[in-house]
Amino acid sequence: MSIKEIAKRSGASAATVSRVLNRPDYVCRDRELQNRIWEAARELDYIPNHAAQQLKRGCPEKETHRQIDVFLTRFQTLEEDIFFRELYEVLREILLQRQCVLHRLLTLPDMISRSKNISRAHPADRAPDGLVMLGKCPPELLPFLKKQYQNLVGIDRNPTNFDYDEVFCDGSRAAEMAMDYLISLGHRRIAYIGDCSYEARYIGYHQSLMAHKLPLDYSNVYPTSQTRQEGRQMMRLILEKEERPTAVFCANDSTALGVLDALKTKRKKNWLPSIISIDNIREAETTTPMLTTIDIPRREMAHHAVALLLDRMDGGHRENVRLEMQGRLIVRDSCSYCA
Repeated sequence: MSIKEIAKRSGASAATVSRVLNRPDYVCRDRELQNRIWEAARELDYIPNHAAQQLKRGCPEKETHRQIDVFLTRFQTLEEDIFFRELYEVLREILLQRQCVLHRLLTLPDMISRSKNISRAHPADRAPDGLVMLGKCPPELLPFLKKQYQNLVGIDRNPTNFDYDEVFCDGSRAAEMAMDYLISLGHRRIAYIGDCSYEARYIGYHQSLMAHKLPLDYSNVYPTSQTRQEGRQMMRLILEKEERPTAVFCANDSTALGVLDALKTKRKKNWLPSIISIDNIREAETTTPMLTTIDIPRREMAHHAVALLLDRMDGGHRENVRLEMQGRLIVRDSCSYCA
């Protein structure tokens, strides 16, 4: 499919489309335009013609177009978790750069439906070459997925028990990093807003308190499914308390955005808590105050996940591989010393 057709669909110039799709080092200033270009490319099954580029340089390479499905394991849409939406955008780019076709984006309801109706699949349908899972695969679906896909890789904040190839950034270590920073600023009453059901980030919150010989006060724990709306609701509950924490640790940036929303609409005199979270989504740089957070290296995780997937397809490895990436503290304006 030609560059001109993608340019027509996306509203970009042919030159801009070519730079976005064929130059990995190019950064488009208009993020929305870049997303439209990639979406048009995906819809048209565009593959960068690296073989032709190599031929011009006198070193032809074999062209392979592999079909890859992406499974969003936890949410029904990408809009429900900004981190996974940005991770998906990066993954989409890397797949195309590696001459792969992003076949389908599947959600949990999609997979459950497919597992129940597998007998209805048409025998002529081509099975995708691989599956990238964004988030941890529900255990009950894993046997079905292993039958449907010979090649699997997961990207998440928490590791599995070597059930499949995976690239992860340990959520418990990221949480400890966030908590240790708050405690270094003198904070002792620190609230947690996030998932508490065997969640690594909650475990990291607890472990950091124990390491610093601080008590776990369950009145400062606010279980949520980690959305912006719930972050807003939980902060409103905290605002109604007489004894409030001096700092709030949010399990992800989406939750922290909701916390900041609540603080904009209602504040208590002489009380402004420090806010820290995990992910480092793009919006964290534009909030007021700018959000201190733990960076999860999305591009590197997506890059290594695709490399693992293609290596398995090529027979490079058979045993399941676990690759851990390191989080990084990004200090901005939302944290300060405890008064």
